[in-house]
Amino acid sequence: MSFIITLTGILFVTQLVSHFFNRWGIPDVIGQILVGIVAGPAVLGWIHQTVMIEEFQEIGVIVLMFIAGLESDLSLLKKYLKPAMAVAVGGMALPIVVMGLASQLFGLQWFESLFIGVIFSATSVSISVAVLREFNQIDSKEGATVLGAAVADDIGGVLILSVLISLMNGKGGESSTSLPLIIMMQAIFFGGTYLLVRWLAPYLMHLSKRLLTTAAPAVMAMILCLGMASLADLVHLSGAVGAFFAGIAVANTKARHDIAEAFEPLGYAVFIPVFFVNVGLVMRLNHFLDSLVFIVVMTILACLTKLIGSGGGAMLMGFDRQSGYVIGSGMIARGEMALITAQIGYEAHLLSSKYYSDVITVVVLATVLAPFILKHALKRLHHPVTY
Repeated sequence: MSFIITLTGILFVTQLVSHFFNRWGIPDVIGQILVGIVAGPAVLGWIHQTVMIEEFQEIGVIVLMFIAGLESDLSLLKKYLKPAMAVAVGGMALPIVVMGLASQLFGLQWFESLFIGVIFSATSVSISVAVLREFNQIDSKEGATVLGAAVADDIGGVLILSVLISLMNGKGGESSTSLPLIIMMQAIFFGGTYLLVRWLAPYLMHLSKRLLTTAAPAVMAMILCLGMASLADLVHLSGAVGAFFAGIAVANTKARHDIAEAFEPLGYAVFIPVFFVNVGLVMRLNHFLDSLVFIVVMTILACLTKLIGSGGGAMLMGFDRQSGYVIGSGMIARGEMALITAQIGYEAHLLSSKYYSDVITVVVLATVLAPFILKHALKRLHHPVTY
């Protein structure tokens, strides 16, 4: 019963906080993390991690990644393939290199530094979408390129994360399986993923409409989501990776919009808020002042690497400076994708507890700054500054 009381409190408080954060124009996930920090061991100590919270947050990650895959519009990526790929590659490569090297200068080991670079290669386009919609730029070439690049960014980030987890397991992490065997198993997994996207998911979703059961398509989608998460875990990947590709598979069926309408209330009503609160529960503020220089430097680099990397990629594809600024700033927000990557890496021992809180703080700060930078870029787009 104590967990039920805790869960009730978490959902009630996160709803209130999310309401006010949305009213203030701040991403609500930031408010949910702050609930975990304030109510957790870092400040008040009212809520602590339990087995049930761990289970709920794990389901939250899986459902959130499934929704991310579901929202990945591959047709948009195909339409703007060249500029989107240039923006995505530039926006991923620069953070990995620059923030990885900066982490090493702060004394981190090379593998952990590399993973920090991977965390900040992620993009959460949902925050940028809200700003682009406010300025009626969703259907512009800049807006469409940002959306297409975000799809490529998500897929690339998931693949890189998969490689790092494989390498960690191969180096003697939690798995005793040899690295060549792990790679072979994962190659089979990704081959099966292609079959799932191309043939199996459309067939199963079509079949579900013939079943005389309640919410059959949504249940079938959940089977695909959890089944792919289980298979990913079986081949030494994160379950979230499997859920993401299950989402992409369902997104390429006629049931896409119906499943999105079913999954979002399910996820955001219970599991996803628990995930973000759990991110705050893990954080510690004991050494915040000692880490202040690291946090400030990494926040600046988090903004600049996306701005220059993605914006530069856009300009190489023929966009002018103002458009490049819009596209680069549209890719700055890290949000839930970086938080999920950090959480998965923390659980896989790719990121130590010593730096986990600092990295989450940088993700939060970069996410809060992103919409303000994008708004500035969009105003310049409408009223260009001549040089």
